[in-house]
Amino acid sequence: QMKDVKPHPQATLGLAPAAVVISGGGSGVGAAMAMVFANHGHQVTICGRRLEPLQVTAAQHSNIDYCVADVSQIEPVKALWQQMAERQRTPLIVVANAGASDSAPFDRTSEHEFLAAWQTHVMGTVNLWQASLPAMRRAHWGRLIAVASTASLKGYRFVAPYVAAKHAVLGLTRSVALEVARQGITANALCPGFIDTPMLEISVQRITAHTQLTPQQARDQLAAHNPQRRLITPDEVAQAALWLASEQASACNGSALNLSGGEV
Repeated sequence: QMKDVKPHPQATLGLAPAAVVISGGGSGVGAAMAMVFANHGHQVTICGRRLEPLQVTAAQHSNIDYCVADVSQIEPVKALWQQMAERQRTPLIVVANAGASDSAPFDRTSEHEFLAAWQTHVMGTVNLWQASLPAMRRAHWGRLIAVASTASLKGYRFVAPYVAAKHAVLGLTRSVALEVARQGITANALCPGFIDTPMLEISVQRITAHTQLTPQQARDQLAAHNPQRRLITPDEVAQAALWLASEQASACNGSALNLSGGEV
């Protein structure tokens, strides 16, 4: 049976500077998180599949560096952790944020699209978290954070692969949280509604391509899901991640932190 552990020195009030890894860090929520953690003194490594967005984000702060890595595959994650070791950094805050979404009616959605959603969202989280756990256990402290979605908590039309994968991410989070609960580690999921990001703009383009709506009307339609009648900002999600990483959030484990203005 796992013994209770004392908090690691990193787990001080607020949060002492730590090494942070954020997937999907080149734009949107991932880039916002990188800036928030960097501004609080943490050394941040962002990763993603495309070089240019990573370079643009990393250039904005001296505490941010980058590595091209597709976290849906295990070998790039191993290479990322090797790079971190060479830099003498031990990630104790790991945010699985990489994601994507296609749109089609369920009966016109291919097996490939379901498998791609699973690989990106679920295995992208699994690979990052499995790589990070050994060091967190040695340190007796760690923060595993998944950027899930209100799609982890409810259904949406025309995005069945995304919704199914996001439900799986939340189930994964709850299971991992129970396994690490007495090891000084927490695992939590952030569940924002529609966020004002480049990914949302892709949704807007799809809506306008298949309806008579203008881009602004399409944005308003998405914002209407939120009872506050607005889109969530990337910074709101980033600030929530910063709180989950803090010692004040040490009792928050296996949670789905709902950031949707009351939609769910």
